[in-house]
Amino acid sequence: MDQNASDALIHDQSAGIERLLEIMRRLRDPQTGCPWDIEQDFASIAPYTIEEAYEVADAIERGAFGELKGELGDLLLQSVYHAQMAQEAGHFSFADVVQTVSDKMVARHPHVFGEESREKSAEQQTQDWERIKATERAAAGEAGPARTLDGVALGLPALMRAVKLQKRAARVGFDWPSTDEVLAKLVEEAGELTEARASLTEDEVEEEFGDLLFVVANLGRHYGVDPEAALRRANAKFTRRFAAIEDSLAALGKTPAQSDLAEMDALWDAAKAAEKAKKISD
Repeated sequence: MDQNASDALIHDQSAGIERLLEIMRRLRDPQTGCPWDIEQDFASIAPYTIEEAYEVADAIERGAFGELKGELGDLLLQSVYHAQMAQEAGHFSFADVVQTVSDKMVARHPHVFGEESREKSAEQQTQDWERIKATERAAAGEAGPARTLDGVALGLPALMRAVKLQKRAARVGFDWPSTDEVLAKLVEEAGELTEARASLTEDEVEEEFGDLLFVVANLGRHYGVDPEAALRRANAKFTRRFAAIEDSLAALGKTPAQSDLAEMDALWDAAKAAEKAKKISD
């Protein structure tokens, strides 16, 4: 594309995805692009991709739909960025990305795009989805037979990956039959960490603590709770209530550093009670 056509496309606000693709191509142009964008690679951009995904989740969590449009655009830009770098390296193009995901959606929804009946439960459709994914993994397994836990991305947040690993194992019967066994294991792991912490090395403490977190993730799975979402919610609650403590102290002309645990704990309880009262009134 010549310069005039490129400029026209970039400034055409109605041009859609083609405009964004051309913007990224120009940003990465070795002669005329942005120096920062030119020097990036897959590894340097990956953390931004993860960050943008979390910002999308955060906007949804807060119900900030006015912000969601922009956050989804930032996340889309990450896909365009990786695709541009892949095209430069001769791996694939953005069009290949679109075709691949479109083909996948059609193949994984035979009850919508094929001959299978839609007369089945959401649970059965989920099982069919996992069965189709397993078939795809087996077909792609060129280095040997597919294993149950193959394909669970290493880069996932640890709690999320723990749940995915547990779900995979559960599909072949490796799972506790009820939450009772999970709760018993949670108590066992907590007891082991508490009893042995004085005699364990730092590495062993980390390992035992990891075991405890893994069981917590399993408990969330059995309860139908997403551990990542639950922890984000707990983080938000802690942030909100600690801000209330700071506001109460500021009204007294004090900062947290000028207070003590007893006072701040009492203010925490007051913030908690105020939240509960507001929920009741709402």
